[in-house]
Amino acid sequence: MRPFPRLALVPTLILCSVLPALAGPPPSAAILPPELPWEGASRALIAAADDPWVTPAEASGLVSTPSYEETMSWLGRLVEASPQVEWVSLGTSPEGREIRLVIASAEGASTPEELAANGRPTLFAQAGIHSGEIDGKDAGMMLLRDLTVGRKQPGSKRALLDEVNFLFVPIFNVDGHEHASPYGRINQRGPARMGWRTTARNLNLNRDYAKLDTPEMRAMVAALDRWRPTLYVDLHVTDGADYQYDATYGYNGAQGWSPAIAGWLDSVLRPRLDADLKAMGHVPGPLVFLTDPRDPAQGNYGWTAGPRYSNGYGDARHLPTILLENHSLKRYDRRVLGTYVFLESILKTLADDGAALRRATAEDQRRHLDPLPLAFAVPKTEPPKIEFLGVSSRLTPSAVSGALRLEWIGEPVTLEIPLLAATEVAATVARPAAYWIPATYPEVIEILESHGIEVERLTEPREVEVEMMRLEAAKAAASPFEGHLRVTPGEATSEVRRQWFAAGSARVATDQPLGDLAMLLLEPGHADSLFQWGFFLEVLQRTEYAESYVMEPLAERMLAEDEELAAEFRRKLLTDAEFAADPRARLQWFYRRTPYWDARWALYPVGREHQKRAGAQGEKTGG
Repeated sequence: MRPFPRLALVPTLILCSVLPALAGPPPSAAILPPELPWEGASRALIAAADDPWVTPAEASGLVSTPSYEETMSWLGRLVEASPQVEWVSLGTSPEGREIRLVIASAEGASTPEELAANGRPTLFAQAGIHSGEIDGKDAGMMLLRDLTVGRKQPGSKRALLDEVNFLFVPIFNVDGHEHASPYGRINQRGPARMGWRTTARNLNLNRDYAKLDTPEMRAMVAALDRWRPTLYVDLHVTDGADYQYDATYGYNGAQGWSPAIAGWLDSVLRPRLDADLKAMGHVPGPLVFLTDPRDPAQGNYGWTAGPRYSNGYGDARHLPTILLENHSLKRYDRRVLGTYVFLESILKTLADDGAALRRATAEDQRRHLDPLPLAFAVPKTEPPKIEFLGVSSRLTPSAVSGALRLEWIGEPVTLEIPLLAATEVAATVARPAAYWIPATYPEVIEILESHGIEVERLTEPREVEVEMMRLEAAKAAASPFEGHLRVTPGEATSEVRRQWFAAGSARVATDQPLGDLAMLLLEPGHADSLFQWGFFLEVLQRTEYAESYVMEPLAERMLAEDEELAAEFRRKLLTDAEFAADPRARLQWFYRRTPYWDARWALYPVGREHQKRAGAQGEKTGG
């Protein structure tokens, strides 16, 4: 597909803040910790000011970033000029902006089928999921130029497209990108104007991979399912503490859902990435989550991400995925150039060894873990030590807060600190043959299909023997998070039932490439299950009651007619003082033992099928 017609102008949102105490430019540079000096070899990647393909960011000296309109205008010109570059729309944001995917390949492929036909490994990189963290956009634009229309010289990068494909989303959170201001992210050095973290609906896209609330994320997940990249990279900027690293990155390890992929990332990609970044003057490191920024010696937490996040989602669906977190306290030019080196290094590594990563991916897709890990914890054993390239700090009394004030003083320091890695499986679930979802939850079925999970819909009603869970201890949160009331399931009891499922209900087999993801979305015990995201709140509400004037005579009759029940009641009174003192609880005890009690209250409506069943009437949907 050739360039889209001229983009319709979309009004730019202005961040309006009442800041009577601030005058002039944002003061963040003056209040941030001292900047560590840097002069890296990657500065040679910057195009000359008179280069016809200088990017808008380079033209500013890598201190500012172009608007959505300026970005799309430059990319449209590149698509027009280069036969290797095409672009497509993945979808439209709530405010009407298109989310663009740029495709760079030797043949100029414009469809997933054309790209797959060339047989080369594919890197899919996205920038601006948090649009204030936009380093990846400007780095990706520079790299696209150098892969195609850029300088022709010895060592040119143009030959890379003969060995690897590059897919690039320059701005994922397009509406947040235009919610721009000089007053974004007070803890970050540039660019001069930054977009906003969340979408126009105030939702964080990097909490939406599992639940798929937003049209932006539905578009992204559909793209991942259709374009089937070899490796997926999510480009961010982090914050929280000062340290020497400018490019920290990570992924779930071998304890997660894709151990073969993790093995390739550890043994093949990480050594290459670290060497290439260091050679260009950058300081790579692991993701930094200090347990106490005031005292780095307490250790760094090694995260195992869940599927609400990009790297956890990739692990769950067996898509090799890396989270890059540039350091917010490093200058914008340094961060952009480090991201360029990061992306180029991955492209070269895929060109050399992408076939091995594809084999690892296929191995994880076939693995069908049983039991499946649901949660991870830090082992109680002595943690290993790692080298940490930190920055010295001090604590001084604060007259403002009344507490001790943390100050980073700009002096590099090398420490040996514990790595508190969540590598121990803390909870598991046995793998059922399938899950059954009632037709009364079409939104849940649609979410599974949107992920590309294979779903079999019943064309006729069926009664099925399934295991179901009673979640009487479930509790909803007091306040919303990401547009939902989160629910903790509490202790569950299991029941085997003959359950009737209407036409339109769905059976989801677990022996499929995305079977692990389906389990994580449907098991209430997993933190990113649709149950814990609040999609089944109605099963927790009581709708039928019995007044005391009815229950008093009914309870008396039950005691008189059932000696075992009467003995059980007397034992309960003797052993449970709180129950004995609560008239309502006593009557409820009897009510639950009558046929009038709602047998569906707190019953999680998704059933587990534990035995293979003979064929069913249905039709499959999903990728």
